[in-house]
Amino acid sequence: QVQLVESGGGLVQAGGSLRLSCAASGRTFSTYAMGWFRQAPGKEREFVAAVSGSSTFKKYADSAKGRFTISRDNAKNTVLLQMNSLKPEDTAVYYCAAGATTATQLSLGPAYIYWGQGTQVTVSS
Repeated sequence: QVQLVESGGGLVQAGGSLRLSCAASGRTFSTYAMGWFRQAPGKEREFVAAVSGSSTFKKYADSAKGRFTISRDNAKNTVLLQMNSLKPEDTAVYYCAAGATTATQLSLGPAYIYWGQGTQVTVSS
């Protein structure tokens, strides 16, 4: 069992930055791929970024490439999402997820087993 708690969301102006953090419980953290997904009001959940257990593989949604960076610290059971150059369309609830996925499944929501409660990110124009 893995419990995930996100933090770091908030209100920021367009062009600003936020760093989301996800703290995970459990001693098997390094065996899971970690992903960030988001869901905006009235829209379906979408993939943002993911990193494999050993950080060998990273994957980003096209909307996140060049602006967001995912990283993880297995010693601290944490995964970070650094978000720069934020846009109003980045406004959403951001969810951290953990799953025993292969590199080809990193962007697939159903491949993830555990999910956090989410943290709100609001970008004003």
